[in-house]
Amino acid sequence: MKSRFFRAAVSVAALALIAACDGQGSAGGPASPVQSSATTAPLPDVAEHESGPESPIAYGLQVPRGATQLGPLVRYRSARLISVYQPELLAAQAQKDAEARDKAAAEAADGTPTTPTPTPTPEPRPSDDTFDLLENPPKPDSTISLMRIDGDPADVVRRMLAQIAARLPASNVLTDDLSAYCKSSIRRITRCELSVHGITEDDRNIRITMEVDPGDVRTRTSGPSNLTRPVMAVTVEYVGEPRKGQLAPESGSLNGVESIDSADEKSGLIWPKMDEDAARSAPLLGGWTAPSSATILLSGSHPRFVVTTSTRAVEADQTAEQYVRSRSAKGQIAKDVVEDLNEVSTTYTTRTKGGGTARATFILSARGNYTILLDYPAPTK
Repeated sequence: MKSRFFRAAVSVAALALIAACDGQGSAGGPASPVQSSATTAPLPDVAEHESGPESPIAYGLQVPRGATQLGPLVRYRSARLISVYQPELLAAQAQKDAEARDKAAAEAADGTPTTPTPTPTPEPRPSDDTFDLLENPPKPDSTISLMRIDGDPADVVRRMLAQIAARLPASNVLTDDLSAYCKSSIRRITRCELSVHGITEDDRNIRITMEVDPGDVRTRTSGPSNLTRPVMAVTVEYVGEPRKGQLAPESGSLNGVESIDSADEKSGLIWPKMDEDAARSAPLLGGWTAPSSATILLSGSHPRFVVTTSTRAVEADQTAEQYVRSRSAKGQIAKDVVEDLNEVSTTYTTRTKGGGTARATFILSARGNYTILLDYPAPTK
């Protein structure tokens, strides 16, 4: 079982970051200008929240050259994984409760005062891992990387496709014809999507989804904070038997990645250029708007997502929970806390009125406090 010292260390680092940000007035150094449909005020420097090319995603996949990941990876446990380990958690909790009752009864019998309940501390601190009572809490089986495409979009997308093709060679992913995965209007790309699943060389059953949003072609406007660039979301999920996926670490190497220079791109589709970013006050995710205390790092419409950072951990957590609660069809919210990779992630999930899924993850790390909001429509029949 993991030590509580990690959570204390993250809390101290986060509080130090808060103090530093309060002293500077923004989360970073000098600001860099960006166009906006509502204001010309510069955005804070977000370089400290960026991860460059070759940053690991999962199963050997990496941020491709020409792309930049904004915020940390989103890592969470799927509902399938949680349901499999839930009986063990309930049994462990029942055992702990029984031991507490036995101890209280013994203290009462011999006149020993019972241990007083400690007064809660008001300082923000990470919650315990949901499965902390288990000797080996299940590791997250789902990972999302949210990226801004800074280089040539066609090259960046093809590099990502080449990695997916190398990870799942039997999926026959094309790397030289974007029309296989991208929709277009008058040859201008409006969105791209690929979802494949298969067995890796080390016998892991995974699904990889790649989605690319170039911006609104009709208004020539990209999402808030996108710097008029396309954005890409890559999701990697273990979809095999949940317990089997916990037996061995995922493969961190990826061999046989095809160079995109080996063949020309055949589709001839055009990546549309955006004139400006939408204002940070623009409604996102079906009507949600960012609180004034949060800085938007990246946003997208396909899929619908927003990445924000806040100076205060409690505000980042509240943003995540309140968003999911506002989208819930019946008020039923699932919460799962994961202590993993030097971070503590709290994920809230609910079913929306239209049959889709709203998910928000609050991530507390030494680098900052992040909230990632995602809105998935109901599956099409």
